[in-house]
This record gives sequence, C-alpha cells and structure tokens, in this order.
Amino acid sequence: MIEESARPFRAELLDVYRLRFAETAAPRLTPEERLAMNEVWDAKVRDNPSYFDGPVLVCAGTRREGPDELAISWVRTTYRHFALRRVPFSTSWLPSFFVAVLQPADDGRLLVRRMSNSTAAPGRWQLPGGSLEPPEGDEPLDMRALHRHAARELIEETGIDASPDDLTFWNVIRAGNGGIGVLFRAPSLPEARLRERFTAMAEAERAQGREPELDNIFLIHSTAQLPLLMGPHADYLEPIVRRYAASAAERA
Repeated sequence: MIEESARPFRAELLDVYRLRFAETAAPRLTPEERLAMNEVWDAKVRDNPSYFDGPVLVCAGTRREGPDELAISWVRTTYRHFALRRVPFSTSWLPSFFVAVLQPADDGRLLVRRMSNSTAAPGRWQLPGGSLEPPEGDEPLDMRALHRHAARELIEETGIDASPDDLTFWNVIRAGNGGIGVLFRAPSLPEARLRERFTAMAEAERAQGREPELDNIFLIHSTAQLPLLMGPHADYLEPIVRRYAASAAERA
C-alpha cells in the first residue's frame, strides 16, 4: 500500500476528520541502498555528533476511505532511514510521519518556531512538533497516542505544558515530500506567557549543557507575514497558516 514516492508534491491539507492506523512491514533495502544509507548517515554524524539513531515511525502509504476518513500505514524504523532521501538511486525510502501543534496567542496570532543549528534542519521555521515514535509494548498507535505525543513535543520544544486532552484534532497535512502530519490545536495563551515559557525552557536546556532544539519563536496572523521569517520555511507552513487565518476571520 505504498502510494507515496520520492516525487515532489505540493503541500496540502487533506481535510479528513477520522484516521485509521495500520502497521506494515518495512521495504527491503538492497545491499547497495543499505551501504549508501550508512555512508550518508555516518557522514552526517561526523558533521553533527548530536544526531541520534533512535526509533521512529515513517509513513508507508495513505488511502482515502470515504470522503472524511484516511487510512495511514506506518513502519517502524530508525532515524538512519531518512538518510535514504540523499541516495539518488534509492526506491525504498519512506517519508516522515509526524505531529504538529497550532499554538495560538490570545490575539489570534499563531506561534511558529525556528530550528537551531544543532538540528537536522538548521534555521527552518515550522510549527512545534516532530516525528512519531513507535508505541511502547502492546500499546496501539491511535489518536490518544498521537495526542500524548503532540503534548510532549509542545512542552519539550516550547515549554508550554498542555494536557493531551486539551489538544484538539485539527487536520492532516501532506508535505511536499509525501510526509504525513497530524495537526492539533492547543488552547490560546497570552503572548507574555508563551514567551515566558519558551525562555524558561531554553535557559533550562542551556543550564544542562544542551543547545535547545529551537532558537527563536515568532507570532504571525497571516501568510503575508511569512516573508518576515528570515530563513527556510517548512513547505507545509503556508497552507496551514492560510487555512488558520481564514478560519479565524470566519469566527471574528
């Protein structure tokens, strides 16, 4: 059921309201792919020793099941798998499977964050969030697990402590490389609180001798402000901000 490929897509919101998840087997790598993947990964680790080959999920395919439901198949692997993206002849690479959180301020602006130089995407602006990790033990991968993961990503990256039950499923985004992101909306908070929590989180990380994953946050109200974000943007950011701003205008 591998429908996505390495060909580029235009990032788009899929407008689904129910999700179904199914684990599937990983594609078998050829010896040439495995060798090239390891060479690329080892080179990246030499350049940035903070890279960690931990467990991660990737998206093996999606299928519409009626107008409102999306079936997502997923594979257990490690972060090393993403090095296949840089292997030109690879036909076995799979795109990311991630969660992201829309965190509004009280005035309706949306929080975006910039990745620090120690990450895999230095300087890139995107929403708080990250790749999904495999469920532990016999726990299923379901919406409750995604709520928990989204809440954990939010506090780890921004210092904002939201209960999983406070996060509302918002939509699903397909990124330009075929990656699938499940989007949640957090409760609105005052701007001062957002900045206070981010600053406290960053200071706590540095006190432990670690560089924070994020080095800046910004609040935007429309796509017209995206050019103010100096540096690369996640390709999914523009359609999400456009839809968010349109929804906010309808509620006003």
